[in-house]
Amino acid sequence: MRIIYTKRSSWIILIVLAVTINIAFAGGYGVRRADTIHKLTATKSSYLRNGLHLSLPPLRPAAVSVQKVNVARPDDRLLNDVQVFPNPITDQINIKYTLSRNAIVTVKVVDVLGNDVITLISQRISSGEQNFTYQVNNRLQRGFYFIRVIAGTESVIKRISVL
Repeated sequence: MRIIYTKRSSWIILIVLAVTINIAFAGGYGVRRADTIHKLTATKSSYLRNGLHLSLPPLRPAAVSVQKVNVARPDDRLLNDVQVFPNPITDQINIKYTLSRNAIVTVKVVDVLGNDVITLISQRISSGEQNFTYQVNNRLQRGFYFIRVIAGTESVIKRISVL
């Protein structure tokens, strides 16, 4: 009896593990850099919006529609291509990012424990490529910090070191 139970439970554990790994890899966004953390906040409306990307035209009864159905998956990312340079930082921080639409953007310097050290910018910014330069001037001590760029509900975190 023990052998049958052990074999059966090991197969169930193996199947559950395979399904879990499949789901984990299916939700990925591709190759990511080691110093970047992407955080997307999923809401109920974004879950429903991201489910099946169909845009159906309005139809009238007994009418033939000639409009094409849009099945292409749009890029829902608001914050793209975040770069922080030079790294290590000596006198100034340069931040470059791209917004796909207008949003309130907050850029903060956070220490290793997660405490906010400096808020570099917090304002509504228009879409497109944005460049931002901040003079450090001994405001940050030597060590490791993180730059957190928040646009809407999306957040990108980059690791920096200050010399």
